[in-house]
Amino acid sequence: MVSAKKHIPIIKKRMFNPRILPKPEPFCGREALLSRADAWYPKRFNRHQSDTYKCVDASWRKPKGIDNRVRRRFKGQAVMPSIGFGSNRKTRHLMPSGHKAFLVHNTRDVDLLLMHNKTFAAEIGHAVSSRKRVEIVAKAKQLGVKVTNAKARVTTES
Repeated sequence: MVSAKKHIPIIKKRMFNPRILPKPEPFCGREALLSRADAWYPKRFNRHQSDTYKCVDASWRKPKGIDNRVRRRFKGQAVMPSIGFGSNRKTRHLMPSGHKAFLVHNTRDVDLLLMHNKTFAAEIGHAVSSRKRVEIVAKAKQLGVKVTNAKARVTTES
């Protein structure tokens, strides 16, 4: 007769969760907030069965079927986006430098950022010509405004 093994409880080690980090000091700058885990990019919400069918695009659509297991929130299925997945309000729309992007198409738009150069960074629009880009970058340097894509479409002779 084989003796039954006694139940030995398995002690699970707590997995390291990088999202649980110590809270920052109350009077620290934006950079300290951005270095926290809530500034990470979240996983995209893909449409149900977009991986199965080529004709179903990956962009999110809420499932509406009466028997749909994602809509009914069955265990092991994809999660639907909800308000709880939103990012921290203090770090929302911030770039890693701590600035918010401001789209600029001419030098007059750069003048608007004169008093807000700590909050916003200029981003030159994609349709702006290389001649105007040089003017915008020069004006931004003069006013002390950061330009995120200053080196784009600027030709230099060797």
